[in-house]
Amino acid sequence: MPVGPESTVQFVFPTERDVPSWEKRHLAGEVPGFWPYGLDELRHYTGSLSAVAAREPSRASVLRNRLRGRLPGRNRPATTRPRPPGSHRNLGLTWDENAARRMLLEHPADEMYSGVIWVTDMLAHGSDIGTIRQVLRAMNGLWVISRAQQEAVQRLVGDDGPPVGFFRFGVDAGFFTPAPQAERPFVLSVGGDRDRDTATLFEALATVHRRAPDTEIFVQTSSSLPAPDGVTKVARVSHRELAALYARASVVAIATRPNLHASGMTVSLEAMATARPVVMTDTPGIDDYVFDQQTGFLTPVGDAPAMAERVLQLLADPSLAREFGLAGRRAVETGLTSSQMVRELAAFTGLQRPAPAPALDGVSTATPL
Repeated sequence: MPVGPESTVQFVFPTERDVPSWEKRHLAGEVPGFWPYGLDELRHYTGSLSAVAAREPSRASVLRNRLRGRLPGRNRPATTRPRPPGSHRNLGLTWDENAARRMLLEHPADEMYSGVIWVTDMLAHGSDIGTIRQVLRAMNGLWVISRAQQEAVQRLVGDDGPPVGFFRFGVDAGFFTPAPQAERPFVLSVGGDRDRDTATLFEALATVHRRAPDTEIFVQTSSSLPAPDGVTKVARVSHRELAALYARASVVAIATRPNLHASGMTVSLEAMATARPVVMTDTPGIDDYVFDQQTGFLTPVGDAPAMAERVLQLLADPSLAREFGLAGRRAVETGLTSSQMVRELAAFTGLQRPAPAPALDGVSTATPL
């Protein structure tokens, strides 16, 4: 049950996200969701919701907050004492640990909650995480959208740290809609986050081009690696262009390096929402999104021949590609929409009473540790 007027929620976005511009683009049909990730739907669970733009804290701001004792850590009232019934709640939420630091220093709230995305892989690579641990320990609750991260984040913040919840990411199923089956063979790959494996992808696509030369192959990536023969490479596409590319695609291929944050989940869900089969690297947590041999194929990390074979299999079997694509759309509609994600976020932060999320092929949503 929504808490309604008993709560005030501010969602803190980095200034460079430019939410006002995003809102205008959404109204023009250019981007999914009125806010990024559909987070504006939190309005259904609170009496007051606002988007706050947080700049990178200045050195003076950091020093000032250290003197106040805010940066090393703060009390977590929601996790250390019960909230009096009927009392008003003032919550601050943000999407990841980098924005959490800005929220803590520039826009603190009585209760603060943050997603966690990057720090687990930074630790795995031996990178310096700076003050991230202190920032996360200052939160009232943390969430991850890759099941593989949950225990790692809880270890990071400690047993006396905030609870860490898991729920699935979701996409705008009204922006990415089912499209008729592709008229000609077309393989699409999209995305360029730090854990994409462009070398493996290009090796796989070179094989696809060699064995199925009539196939159009299109890759959006920020990688500096040269594309192989037969592959069109671009640095970026708009959301509207992306939706049109998914609609033309026969198969969507995503190669990633070892990671815990389920790199590529967004592209996989957008493709599935468009009723397209996915061939993707099998990294921890990704099987909560792509169901092997049901909505697509999962292939081993760094295995270009395996990825190429699965792409070629779907190109050669349009009936199987259609079956996987329709199953993917059903999976998105069942429990992988942005509305569903926001409902679970509201439950985790206490903005509504927790309720079980729809199970997907026997996999149920985890509760906070």
